[in-house]
Amino acid sequence: MKWVIRILQGLLAVGFAAFGVMKLTGNAMQVQIFEGFGYPLGFMYFVGFCEVLGAIGLLIGFWKSRIALLASGGLVLLMAGAVFAHFKAGQGIGLAMPALVFFILSLVVLLGKRAGNLSKNV
Repeated sequence: MKWVIRILQGLLAVGFAAFGVMKLTGNAMQVQIFEGFGYPLGFMYFVGFCEVLGAIGLLIGFWKSRIALLASGGLVLLMAGAVFAHFKAGQGIGLAMPALVFFILSLVVLLGKRAGNLSKNV
């Protein structure tokens, strides 16, 4: 199970870094999505910064497990908000699916890291 968590952690780091950079560079598709949500573009840059920061935290978490725990927890909250925003905007499950998948995978990493940290303390 340890290696499954590590692989997911690495894949999530790459995915969040890519989507975060897309937001930070003002990618037209990301601008359109955030305008569809009714959010200001400044919020898009904030979310992009949080995603890149979370990706960095996941990478550092390979050596410092507690950092991965914090990063994955923050990303779970971020993706829960993204899923909510998609549904609130009336976009349905199809457009919310990437955020939902990232939410679930981040939750798996969070729970796996939490279990790993608990077993170290016993």
